[in-house]
Amino acid sequence: MIATADRLGNVQEYYFSQKLRQIAELNAQGYDILNLGIGSPDRAPESRVIQTLHESALKGNAHGYQNYKGIPQLRKAFVDWYKNYFQVSLNPETEILPLIGSKEGIFHIAMTYLNPGDEVLVPNPGYPSYGATALLAGATVRSYDLLESRNWQPDLETLEKSDLSKVKMMWVNYPNMPTGAQADNAFFKKLIAFAEQNDILVCNDNPYAFILNDLPMSLLADGLNDHIIELNSLSKSHNMAGWRMGMVAATKTHIDNILRFKSNLDSGMFLPIQQAAVEALSLGAEWFTDLNKEYRERRKIAAEILDVLGCSFDQKQVGMFLWAKVPGQVAEVEPWVDDILLNAQVFLTPGFIFGSNGGRYIRISLCSTQEAFREALTRIKKHLGQ
Repeated sequence: MIATADRLGNVQEYYFSQKLRQIAELNAQGYDILNLGIGSPDRAPESRVIQTLHESALKGNAHGYQNYKGIPQLRKAFVDWYKNYFQVSLNPETEILPLIGSKEGIFHIAMTYLNPGDEVLVPNPGYPSYGATALLAGATVRSYDLLESRNWQPDLETLEKSDLSKVKMMWVNYPNMPTGAQADNAFFKKLIAFAEQNDILVCNDNPYAFILNDLPMSLLADGLNDHIIELNSLSKSHNMAGWRMGMVAATKTHIDNILRFKSNLDSGMFLPIQQAAVEALSLGAEWFTDLNKEYRERRKIAAEILDVLGCSFDQKQVGMFLWAKVPGQVAEVEPWVDDILLNAQVFLTPGFIFGSNGGRYIRISLCSTQEAFREALTRIKKHLGQ
């Protein structure tokens, strides 16, 4: 038997990869699982975006290798998007890099900057890929607490008092996933000052800025510097999760460094997808108004589900999930969620997968139809004898 590389030793299969396989097996056995766990938008992109993809794919010259930096029109479209919605000015030639999804970018950044012995500050709770990519790069994961009592923001003062001499990178994610917490300008200013003071590269993962959020924000709003990087994506904002279209914005030095790694890993994005993304990025505010109108209706029913389950949640949270605290009488969350899965045939995400501080929480995704939410509510009520 050929042994795997040591770098895989502390990295497990992604939770949702396992859970989707289990759900498929249950459905094959005759179950009809309603999946309210995964944040994969169920609606289509705008029709003009799909038409652009179709028309471009019919052209004979559209199917070859592409520039590793993306086509100029795409870089310009990302720059215009950031200017229009975040009031951030970027140079399309040097300060933006399109990616095959922002999850790819998380890995690129880790592999570009981390060495064995480096430490990476990772939020708890937080997106599991932040820690996994650090481990794959050979670095050490050092979690920092996000707590409901602090509106799910890090205690920078306490962190500053600790030994940060080996910390090279810090991941943040606002609007936050899984908690739905927002940041504000004052917090971002403190975060940037913390990064500069301690010579840490802070990376903000920002794919939820437009979902049920009236105030899109960027860590780059006060200008670029060598201590900050921001990732973004069209997966959630434009219903293009499967298209794998993301970006990283940073100083020219960072973009050049990340490109050195990226160019040895992939061969650029399919040209028709890039051209369709240009069309998507040109959509006006009415696109987001329509998108969020539907999410608000779904959220109302999701809130009813949480009420029936006895869960509590912050009404001010934003994004495409509801993050809720389970009732005190639930002794263990994982078997409770599994019971709902098997007996109500509804999948909800247990919060422990995002870290120990999520252990008493669950997450509901808003990426299902209103009909599916109503059916889930009916099933759960029946399961609970209501």
